[in-house]
Amino acid sequence: MTAPRPCPGILDIAPYIPGRAEAESDGPVYKLSSNESPLGASPRAKEAFRHVADNLEYYPDGSAWELRDALAGLHGLNPDRIICGNGSDELLELLAHAYLAPGDEAIYSQYGFLVYPIAIKSNGAAPVIAPEKNLTADVDAILERAGERTKIVFLANPNNPTGTYLPFDEVKRLHAGLPETCLLVLDAAYAEYVRRNDYEAGIELVSGAENVVMTRTFSKAYGLAGLRLGWLYGPENVVDVLNRVRGPFNVNAAAIAAGVAAVKDADFLRQAVEHNDKWLPWLSGEMQKLGLEVTPSIGNFLLVHFPDEDGKRAPDADKFLGRRGLILRAMGAYGFPNALRVSVGTEEANRLLIKALAEFLEKR
Repeated sequence: MTAPRPCPGILDIAPYIPGRAEAESDGPVYKLSSNESPLGASPRAKEAFRHVADNLEYYPDGSAWELRDALAGLHGLNPDRIICGNGSDELLELLAHAYLAPGDEAIYSQYGFLVYPIAIKSNGAAPVIAPEKNLTADVDAILERAGERTKIVFLANPNNPTGTYLPFDEVKRLHAGLPETCLLVLDAAYAEYVRRNDYEAGIELVSGAENVVMTRTFSKAYGLAGLRLGWLYGPENVVDVLNRVRGPFNVNAAAIAAGVAAVKDADFLRQAVEHNDKWLPWLSGEMQKLGLEVTPSIGNFLLVHFPDEDGKRAPDADKFLGRRGLILRAMGAYGFPNALRVSVGTEEANRLLIKALAEFLEKR
């Protein structure tokens, strides 16, 4: 008896495994594994979400017009060049679906987001990995690998899980060196947190090019990860293509309503960013005082490297912290078997984490 067979290459894809949500602890649990906002969602967004419950029998607006209009107003964009999705993950997958085919190639950096190879392989194309320099995307390495078969370059900026970034001049140099037939995808999921004068999320580059798109998300600074909401800004030709292949109601009504309310609650977003401004450097500094190596980050998370010593490695720390209700993200799938990624948490969670790490390193 034979079973249905998937398309060639599908079974070669390693499934994406999200951050754990449970810990072996009888006490409180602090989930610091998924880069979620420690402040949660805007009260206005929560109220908008609840209001939708009175009208669940209706389909959502298939074009998400109100949300696109709110985003356009916030960022000074043309709403016709915005498309919304079920998280930015869906938009990345739609781009791969629309622009990749067997025989094509797509490039991403060595420690880039794990969704990229999944999207590439699931459309029969070949992933090409560009080595990084100092845990940062290397423009020259990407350009050396770009050719006639290259149809997409995925660039997470800032990058997850390293937290490093490319300044705007380097992004422009990358774009200038790519073939005009290649689509540059700027994944700016953490843009709201960035406080660097030499950074630009992608709006300026997209506004003047036909082969650049920028993706953004509501899952991080806006605290709406549970609703799965993202958006893309791109040239008219790309937006037209994506509207032809996306589902007719790919964003649900509750997500649209909460997203509109979140965009309009500028004060709450400011609080979320200021919380990160305070606690990201604090966590980094306290970990370094404990003798841990921390990759400098401009996101809302840190990549923490542990000593290569018996009893002090990252898996040991992960188990130790988990028993105390502190859930971090193991990084073996990204090529960092001796590192953990930690999201910025509440003040309580951050202080408990440092206390637990000190105990872990002292006892061993």
